[in-house]
Amino acid sequence: MDLDWQFMYHVLPAFGWGLWLTLYISLAGIVGALGVGFLSALGLYFPGFWSKPLGAYVQIARNTPLLIQLFFLYYGLNEIGFSLSAKTCAVVGIAFLGGGYMAESFLLGLKALPKVQLESALSLGLTRLQALKHVLFAQSLAISLPSLGANVIFLLKESSVVSAIALVDVMFVAKDVIGIYYKTNEALILLVLAYLLAILPLSALFVGLEKYYKRRVC
Repeated sequence: MDLDWQFMYHVLPAFGWGLWLTLYISLAGIVGALGVGFLSALGLYFPGFWSKPLGAYVQIARNTPLLIQLFFLYYGLNEIGFSLSAKTCAVVGIAFLGGGYMAESFLLGLKALPKVQLESALSLGLTRLQALKHVLFAQSLAISLPSLGANVIFLLKESSVVSAIALVDVMFVAKDVIGIYYKTNEALILLVLAYLLAILPLSALFVGLEKYYKRRVC
């Protein structure tokens, strides 16, 4: 397979800008997903009137494709007079989708701990928030981290569909290069390298966090 290295060098800046937008949207959405997921997990772990709505949200988020959610946010809301920018729709969509997955991951860690820990903390006079902060959080996080890391990487890869709402992310750039110059192999190689550049550091980060929290808890 002969590659046009000069052409790859020529389009490299475009892939760089596309990768920057991919990372910006993905990381903003992932931060939102972590926040939404954690609060949702707390609402599901401590039962109340909010449990059923939160359970419904988790099921809807996990069982609808991100592409459909983006179309609803970008096109559907616009039809009723509520317009959002493409970037905002992408961030909100990733946060909405990811929140459902993160909620299950956080909840998995909390439910894995013996109930007696929470009961003992409450019997000592701690509030639920204090029990969560001082007793449950670090232990549950050590259990949840592998799942959380997998979700983060999943959401970063899932962001490849945001080009459907005209965002010039790295996937959009690759499709554009293929459509204009017919340089399929060169574009796909740069696309793979871009995603590896984004994902491998995140993977290493979560491996390091898992080891850290396991040592801290043990």
